[in-house]
Amino acid sequence: MSSTDAPRSIDDLLQDLIARGYQFVHPRDAKGAVIAVVGVRAHDSVIDVVRLNAEDDVVATRMPGGEEDILAPRTVLWRTSGAAQPVLDELLALPDDTAAPAQPPARSGCWVPTGTGRATWLAAS
Repeated sequence: MSSTDAPRSIDDLLQDLIARGYQFVHPRDAKGAVIAVVGVRAHDSVIDVVRLNAEDDVVATRMPGGEEDILAPRTVLWRTSGAAQPVLDELLALPDDTAAPAQPPARSGCWVPTGTGRATWLAAS
């Protein structure tokens, strides 16, 4: 294996996620100890989440953008788990243009007549 094929460090992979727009939070227990590192990135019509519980306990998930609970989604488009390095590599390899199945956005509003035979959509606020 040449030096260009050497596995990248977990720190390097996390930096790549940050460069892609992931934002990280660090949930803590009652004593203030960090219990996990959670990264989230919403893009296109999906949300990508990675949760690092330990170096050998990482879960990455892609879900539709409309999920209410990103830590326990009802619909999962992609998921992997395992040690940090392979999971982060797989997450970084996901194409950005892979999105949730095409669905028209749920919008409320109504058509308002604007002239003879014409109307315009007025979105509800």
